Amino acid sequence: MTILDYVVLIVYLLAVASLGVIAAGRQRSNADYFLGGHNLPWWAVLFSVVATETSTLTFISIPAVAYGGDLTFLQIVFGYITGRVLVSILFLPAYYRGELSTAYQFLGARFGDSMRNITSTTFLVTRLLADGVRLFATAIPLALILRLGGAFTEMSDLGVYLIAIMGIAGITIIYTFIGGIRAVVWMDVMQMAVYIGGALIAVGVLMAGLPEGIAGAVSALSEEGKLTVIDFGFGQPFAEFITQPYTFITALVGGAVFSVASHGTDQLIVQRLLATNNLRSSQKALIGSGLVVFLQFALFLGIGGLLYLFYQGQSAGELGLATTDEIFAMFIIEELPMGISGLIVAALFAAAMSSLSSSLNSLASSTSMDLYKPYLGKNNTPAQDLLASRLITVAWGLIITGSAFLFAVLQLRAEEEQPAVVELGLEIASYTYGGLLGTFTLGILFSKPQRIDAIIGFFTGLAALLYMVEGPVQYALPGEPLPIAWPLYTLIGAVIVIAVGHVSMWIRHLASTDDDQ
Repeated sequence: MTILDYVVLIVYLLAVASLGVIAAGRQRSNADYFLGGHNLPWWAVLFSVVATETSTLTFISIPAVAYGGDLTFLQIVFGYITGRVLVSILFLPAYYRGELSTAYQFLGARFGDSMRNITSTTFLVTRLLADGVRLFATAIPLALILRLGGAFTEMSDLGVYLIAIMGIAGITIIYTFIGGIRAVVWMDVMQMAVYIGGALIAVGVLMAGLPEGIAGAVSALSEEGKLTVIDFGFGQPFAEFITQPYTFITALVGGAVFSVASHGTDQLIVQRLLATNNLRSSQKALIGSGLVVFLQFALFLGIGGLLYLFYQGQSAGELGLATTDEIFAMFIIEELPMGISGLIVAALFAAAMSSLSSSLNSLASSTSMDLYKPYLGKNNTPAQDLLASRLITVAWGLIITGSAFLFAVLQLRAEEEQPAVVELGLEIASYTYGGLLGTFTLGILFSKPQRIDAIIGFFTGLAALLYMVEGPVQYALPGEPLPIAWPLYTLIGAVIVIAVGHVSMWIRHLASTDDDQ
C-alpha cells in the first residue's frame, strides 16, 4: 500500500459517506427511516439484497473456501435460487396482504403478540451473532493493512483486529444513524458495482501472473481436483454422508430451505422487499438477486482457484498469515498496481460497512416496531419514534462491536485450524432459521395450529438443534450428539417445529373432545 493507495482509500470512504447522507433525503417518521416510504425501485432493492447478504463474506472468505477445497460450494447456490422462488410464491403475498413494517408483525397477527415477541427476539440474537462474524470478516483486510504497514508491528494479531473492528464500527454507526434504509440501499447499488469491478481487475492481474494463461490455469486446477462442482457423495456410509455439507442433495435441499428461511423470515432481507411499491416488484427483486448471487459466488470461487495457483497451494502459516481468510486481502495489498489496491480495499470497506449498516437498520426496525413501540412508545409522535429508533441503532452498533471482539478472540486464539469465516456465519444463521421457518410455515400454510402449538413447536425445534449443531453446547449436553451437515440445520429444525406443532394441536383436540364427552 503506497501513499496514493491510502489517499484513494480515505477520499473514497468520505465521498461514499457523503453521497449516502445526500441520498437519504429528509426523514420525518419511522416509515421513511426503515422502509424508504415504500417507493424504492425493484432493481435497486435487488442489488441491495445481494450486497447486504454477501458483500464482505464473499469478497474475503469465498476465495478461501475454493483455495482450500473446490467449487462444490456452488451446489448450495442452486438451492439459494430455488428457495427465493418459493419465498416469492408462498411468503411475499402474505406479507403484502397487510401493512407490515417487519416480518414478525405477520406472526403477531396470526398467533398473537407473544409469538411475535419470541420470534423477533430470536432474530435479534441470531443477527447479533451473525453480524459479529460479518464485522470480524470486515476487519480482516484493515487489520492486514495495519500489520503490513509497519505501524503496529509490536502489537499482537488480536490487538490489531480489535483496532480495525472499532474503526469500521465507529464509521458505520455514524452513517447508519443519519442515513436510514434509503441511503443504505443506494449505497449498496454503487458499492456492488465498484467491488465487482475490483474483483474483475484482480482476476486480470492473477491471470497475467500465470505463465500459461487461462488454458494452463484450467488444466492445472483440474489436475488438482479444484474444478469439481457436483459431488453426489453416494459412495460413503450414511452416517458420514449426512455430515458432509457439499454433497449435491444436501447442498441443494439445505440451500433451498436456508434461503426460504433467510429471505422469508429474516428482517434483514424482508425489510428491503417491503420497501418496494408492490408485490410484483419485490418478487422481481428477490428472484433476480438469486441469479446475481450465483454469478458472484462463481466469480469469487474462481479467484480462490487462481490464488491457489499463484501461491502454489501454500497454507496460511507458510504465507505468514493468521487465517486462510487473509489470503485474498494479502494479494490485493501486495500484488495489485499502485492506486488500484487502495480503490479495491476502499470498495471492500464501503461495501462491508453498507452491509453492516443494513444489519443495524434491520435490528433497530425490529426492536422499535416489535418490542419498543407496542409497549413503551404507544403515545409517541412520529418525531419521537424516529429519535428512539436512531438511539436504538447506536445501541445495536455497540453490541455488535462487542460480538465481533468475541469472534476475533475465538478465531485467532483457537489451537486448531478454524473454518472459513463465511462457513462460521452460515452455521450460526442456520441454527435459528429452522425454528423461524417452521413457525412461519405453520402460520402461512396451516390454518388450524394456534399460538400454544407454535410456541411449543418453536422451542422444541431449537432444543433439538442443540444436539446437532457442532460446538461447545453440543459437547456439554448428555448423551451422544447427532452430527449433521450445517445446510441441513434449517430443514430439520423447520420439520421438527411443524411436526411438533401439529402433534400439540391434535393433543389439544383430543383433550377437548374428551372433556365434551
